[in-house]
Amino acid sequence: MKKRVTGIGGLFFKTKDPKASKDWYKKHLGFNTDDYGCTFWWKDKDGNDCSTQWSPFAEDTKYYEPSKKDFMFNYRVENLKELLVTLKEEGVTIVGDVEEYDYGKFGWILDNDGNKIELWEPVDQAFK
Repeated sequence: MKKRVTGIGGLFFKTKDPKASKDWYKKHLGFNTDDYGCTFWWKDKDGNDCSTQWSPFAEDTKYYEPSKKDFMFNYRVENLKELLVTLKEEGVTIVGDVEEYDYGKFGWILDNDGNKIELWEPVDQAFK
């Protein structure tokens, strides 16, 4: 079986005040925050640079829809487009269309509880 998820790409959550959350985590836990949150850098088993994103979103964000949860997980994947075809064949709900940026491709699915999950085929070098 081909690889599907290769790691956690990000943790996203809703908060009343994203700036206050970023400031609190910076002050008390040492997060190196920016406009998007905090990027954690690490090496995969082959020594490649990889990242995981931590991001607070405004509590009225529509980005997690159709999920009603206050969080969304982002998983790192290989071959996003191929994986989405396989998932659809398996009966998984696909949400929206694949979006491509210089830092990777994104697709969305719903899990068995209706939680929106973001799938990311990253280009980590774009952040350097």
